[in-house]
Amino acid sequence: MTSEETVRAEILVSGRVQGVGFRRFARNAAQRLGVESNPKNLRDGRVFVIAEGRPEAVELYINELRKGPMFAHVEDVDVTFREALGNVYQAF
Repeated sequence: MTSEETVRAEILVSGRVQGVGFRRFARNAAQRLGVESNPKNLRDGRVFVIAEGRPEAVELYINELRKGPMFAHVEDVDVTFREALGNVYQAF
């Protein structure tokens, strides 16, 4: 996959998203959609997710994050698109 066909999304998810299996949900959704993903808990209670993949797959992934797992309550999803780097682990 070349960088022209790959997008990178930096996603901040807020609400009740820690202690409810959100990161596992995010990893499973990414795998199902063919997106590389690296969700991390933040100290302020939000989850920060870096995702890279085909634009349509990343959009579907973001929609999944808006839903979240059963016990989560997603209040806000803030997305910033950046140039794909080819490695979702480089930011950490």
